[in-house]
Amino acid sequence: MKRFEIIDGMRGYFLVFMLINHLIFVGGYWMMEVNHRQFAFVEDAQGFVFLSGLLIGMVYARKMIKNGYEKGRQLLFDRAFELYRYAMGTVMAVLVVQLILPDAQRLWYNWLGTTNFDEPLRLAAIATFLFQPTFMDILPQYIVYMLFAPPLVWLCLRGKWAHVLAGSLIVWMAAQLGLQRFLTEPLNALVMGPDEQGIRASFNMLGWQIVFFSAMVIGVLTAQNKIAWTRIFSPEKTMLPKVALAVCLFFLPLRIVTAWDLLPQAVLDKFATMEIRADFGPVYLLNFAAVATGLAWLLIAGPKHHNLWIRKLAGIVTAVFTFRFLRLLGRHSLQVYVWHVAIVYAVYYADGRTPELSQLTKTTIAVVCIGLLALPALWRERDQIVASLFGQPKAEPARSKPRSAAR
Repeated sequence: MKRFEIIDGMRGYFLVFMLINHLIFVGGYWMMEVNHRQFAFVEDAQGFVFLSGLLIGMVYARKMIKNGYEKGRQLLFDRAFELYRYAMGTVMAVLVVQLILPDAQRLWYNWLGTTNFDEPLRLAAIATFLFQPTFMDILPQYIVYMLFAPPLVWLCLRGKWAHVLAGSLIVWMAAQLGLQRFLTEPLNALVMGPDEQGIRASFNMLGWQIVFFSAMVIGVLTAQNKIAWTRIFSPEKTMLPKVALAVCLFFLPLRIVTAWDLLPQAVLDKFATMEIRADFGPVYLLNFAAVATGLAWLLIAGPKHHNLWIRKLAGIVTAVFTFRFLRLLGRHSLQVYVWHVAIVYAVYYADGRTPELSQLTKTTIAVVCIGLLALPALWRERDQIVASLFGQPKAEPARSKPRSAAR
């Protein structure tokens, strides 16, 4: 298996379940409930952000080692600007379509508010990421993190990775205390629109940055060969997976009872302060760390474990994350993510213009949409596909431009 294949497969997996969770139908549909988030405080967005940070660390650390800090910084800034163009292009495209489709402004009001081309203040808020339309909010935080990444990658390369982690933890704690409101409250009043919406974001960047930058540190250390993964996650060392499993089992019933509103109100009031998704609260941080640790052990050590059932489970998980369709999506995750936004808005519009659909119809639409996710990936790989279908010789490896893994 090539170096990034399983990471591509994971990103493709998260993209598929993002789409499933973001498809909104009147009355809901059953596929949205078939998700790991029903059993843990772990969601697809967390995995997507983590893998993005991991690849930033792995890829750009090597670039800085080879070409120096200045070159690595410029490449990161170029990548961030590319993502910015995609983010703004997605918003502009939706606003143009909103002008054309009948009743679109009403149907998309919950996602866009009164946003249109006649509101320069709202457009400025979008351009500065203060106002993020629904389902367009992962790219903005990714861009901001990439702007801060160059000096942090360089610090890790110089052996200061513990300082980077400590700083990330302090910023995360600031988010849990709501200290960002000293800045966001006046900004919210400044950009308030006629729909009484000012700052709009699903993710507190100060809280969620710990997912990205902890992964980035791991990626940099991996690029330097300073982490012996097969020694840390070996079949003989089972303490880490046991602790991870214990943490997951602790949160499992809590996830279920909170989903069904079964906790006593006094307990729920306390628990809710620790389980704020937007801030990536302690519950999400601990549960995600446990799942990530357990999954890493299963993928690395599981295939060599003496227990047959663990080997079988590791084989199943590996097969899922190396499924060709998922790897295809993951190789072009940026374009697929943008395309998924278009699909979600189109389905929401169509659903709002028709009588309530049956569960069978909703399921069929969802399955078709999953297949449609691959269109931008297939288009970007059209030359390789044509070559494989018609037996044309592949380009010489030395002449081919390597694909950046940090999509």
